[in-house]
Amino acid sequence: MAAFNELVFSGVQPTGNLHLGNYLGAIKRFVEMQARDAQCLYCVVDLHAITLWQDPAELKGQIREVTAAFLAAGIDPARSIVFNQSQVPQHAELAWIFNCVARLGWLNRMTQFKDKAGKDRENASVGLYAYPVLMAADILAYRATHVPVGEDQKQHLELTRDIAGKFNNDFSGSIAAHGHGEDFFPITEPLIGGPAARVMSLRDGTKKMSKSDPSDNSRINLTDDADAIAQKVRKAKTDPEPLPSEAAGLSGRPEADNLVGIFAALKDATRDEVLSDYGGAQFSVFKGALVELAVEKLAPLGAEMKRLIADPAHIDAVLADGAARAEAIAAPTLDAVKDIVGFVRKGPSLRSV
Repeated sequence: MAAFNELVFSGVQPTGNLHLGNYLGAIKRFVEMQARDAQCLYCVVDLHAITLWQDPAELKGQIREVTAAFLAAGIDPARSIVFNQSQVPQHAELAWIFNCVARLGWLNRMTQFKDKAGKDRENASVGLYAYPVLMAADILAYRATHVPVGEDQKQHLELTRDIAGKFNNDFSGSIAAHGHGEDFFPITEPLIGGPAARVMSLRDGTKKMSKSDPSDNSRINLTDDADAIAQKVRKAKTDPEPLPSEAAGLSGRPEADNLVGIFAALKDATRDEVLSDYGGAQFSVFKGALVELAVEKLAPLGAEMKRLIADPAHIDAVLADGAARAEAIAAPTLDAVKDIVGFVRKGPSLRSV
C-alpha cells in the first residue's frame, strides 16, 4: 500500500461576487485547515468557471477577487499554496486521462449537471457535463488525502473516489511494476461539517444563498460594508415565534435555523450553545446581536479585500508563485501516470544527442 502524507486540496470558482455562504462554507474552513499539520493547496478554479460562458475581462477581475478573499480571510501564501487552476497544465491533461477511466453511467447520475443544465441539456457545454472529472483531476493531481467540501459537492467527491479506485484497479500491474506499491491514488476523504456548512438565502430559508439570486438582500457579499451587512440582517426573513431553547426546536423553521446557524458559524459555537443564550428571545433581539457579530467578523474582511484588489500586481505575484509550487507537486504525479498508462514521455531529442 502506498503511503500518503496528509494533503488538503480545495477550490472556489471565480464566478461573481463572493458571499457569506462562500466564506462560512469554504474559505473560513480553509483557514482552519491551514492550522493543521498538513500541506494545503487552495485553488481558484477558473477552468471550471468557463463551463458556462464568462466575460473575459470580468473573469480576470473575479480570479483576483477570490484570491483577495483567501488572503483577507487569513490564508497565508507562505504556509499554503494559493494559485489559479489554469496556470497548472497538469489539471487539464490528467482530466483527459480520467475521462478515459470514468464511465458514462457515473456522469449521468450527477445531479448538479441536471440542475445547472436545466431542461435544455442538449445545449449545455461538454465541459459542464465533464466538470466532475476535472474536479477529480484537480484533487488527484496532488494525490490529496482530504478535501473540505459542502454537501452539494459530496457526490462529485464520491466520483473522485470511484475514479481513483478504478484507475488503481485497471492499472494495478503497471502500478506495481513502476514501484508505486498496491495503489497509486489515495481514496480521498471528504471533510464535511461546521455549524453552517450550507448557508441559505436571507429571503428564503429553503434555498441556498446564491450570487445568482436577483435580490441582493438574499445574501451578504464579502465586500459589503458595515451598513449593508446590518441592513440585510435586519431585513432577513424570520417567523413569528420566539427562538427555541435547543436546536431540535428549529425543525420546520428554515429561516430561524439559517440565522442561528450563521450566528453559530461566525461565533465558532454550536446551535445549542447559541440557543442557550438566546432561547426564548424575539428575533428583534437576536438580530441585533447577529448584526454586531456579523459586522465585527465581516466588515474588516471586506475592507482588506478591497485594499488587496486595488493592487492586482501583488495578487498576480501570489498566484504565479503558488502555481510554480503547485506544478512542482503535480508534474511528478502526471509523469508517473503517463508511465503507468504506457505513454512514451519526452526524452532527449535527436538534436540534443
